[in-house]
Amino acid sequence: MVAGWFTGEGEDFRLVGTRCSACRSVFFPREDAFCRNPGCTGGDIIELSLSKRGRIWSYTDTRYRPPSPYVTNPELPWRPYALIAVELEAERIVVLGQAVPGVAVADLAVGMEAEVVPGVLHEDAETTWTTWHWRPTGVTG
Repeated sequence: MVAGWFTGEGEDFRLVGTRCSACRSVFFPREDAFCRNPGCTGGDIIELSLSKRGRIWSYTDTRYRPPSPYVTNPELPWRPYALIAVELEAERIVVLGQAVPGVAVADLAVGMEAEVVPGVLHEDAETTWTTWHWRPTGVTG
């Protein structure tokens, strides 16, 4: 888990971002030091929970094992997965993430609603690394 990027469990799961108090720009991943908007003179950075749902802006699939620092088990065969870019309308940002397991590119369409849910990036005998996944609404998993 990346500390400070998400919070909660189950229905209370949310991505955590930040907003500049001066220009109202929203950042994810969070920005705690300064406003990244080059046209802003800066303001206080405020933590906020991002919208749980958005619309699919774009998507693709992975067909190869990604390089480090992405964690995979080289002893297991590589399984492609879908990547989804979801536009959060209220925040006016696009957040990239994996689709929930079992959702393929063929199941997706631009404009489809998706919600953020907790997921597992990788696990071994000692540790489970948590992350977020995007799930098209109406899909269980």
